[in-house]
Amino acid sequence: MTSKKLAGYWVLILFSGLLPVATAQDLWEVPRTASGVPDLQGVWNSATITTLERDPALGDTLIVDSEEALRLEQTSALNVLTASDNAPSDPNRAPPTDGDTDAGYNAFWIDPGTRLAQISGEYRTSFIVDPPNGRIPYTAAAGQAFMAYGQSSGYDGPEQRPLGERCMVGFGSTGGPPMLPVLYNNHYQIVQNDKYVMILVEMNHDARIIRLDSAHLHEDYKPWLGDSVGHWDGDTLVVETRKFHPQQSFRFAIKHSLYLPPTAKVIERFSRTGPAEILYEFTVEDEIAYSQPWTAQIPLHAATGALYEYACHEGNYALTGILAGARRVERATPN
Repeated sequence: MTSKKLAGYWVLILFSGLLPVATAQDLWEVPRTASGVPDLQGVWNSATITTLERDPALGDTLIVDSEEALRLEQTSALNVLTASDNAPSDPNRAPPTDGDTDAGYNAFWIDPGTRLAQISGEYRTSFIVDPPNGRIPYTAAAGQAFMAYGQSSGYDGPEQRPLGERCMVGFGSTGGPPMLPVLYNNHYQIVQNDKYVMILVEMNHDARIIRLDSAHLHEDYKPWLGDSVGHWDGDTLVVETRKFHPQQSFRFAIKHSLYLPPTAKVIERFSRTGPAEILYEFTVEDEIAYSQPWTAQIPLHAATGALYEYACHEGNYALTGILAGARRVERATPN
């Protein structure tokens, strides 16, 4: 090779080194169905230790760097509990004396995730992005409703027990909307055609049927999981849900369990953001329950394998035991 050609060769190498290297993300294109709309189908998982509401100690800090994210992950109550629960147990230990009968699961059965949620490469401290403090903006009336709910006995009959306990819908708003991750069973299977999008929820095998380009049902109809109608806005599926069942409640966090007001509206947005991710966004509106609409974002990640049936009713002896225990307390309590 002549010196002139050799010089040109090195110039080409140096120049090519300055060019950006195309990544799989750069080359990725939104997969589409035969009709040309984005293909959302598959099994997706939302497990993460990021919570709906932000720890008040973090204030308005929605995004943290990788170092702080690692610290939060290592000190997460869920991760600490899982590590402790996975430790060998003493078969000769004495039974608990604190009356806590709620520890019905060990770490083998739960799957809350171990990492903070990441959206566009950013570590998130809460799903809620608005208001800036990452907290649900309850009104005073909603707070009073919650207090009244907590003071009710709830043991007179099965109709007063939570819907998840009765295997009617999943607990913790897993079926939604909005669809929130909980301690386990955080998978969703999406199937779609030109007229419908179906979301099969692992928890309690709830099935959401979203009608596309349709009108809402008559006012007399208030189905479980509400009445969901969707349309495509560019490459984003937008779903508006109204007319929630009067018995269905949101359970946004352990300390909040409110019946959903009849005027509530939830607007969801599903967008493919990568080969193995959907960005799920939702806004909840209700002037009775909230001082302003509030918005959250949750990443859904592609999962491997099939979605297995969650047979809630099989062996569900808890409800009988709960009500029998209440009757026993009543008999033992002087009038």
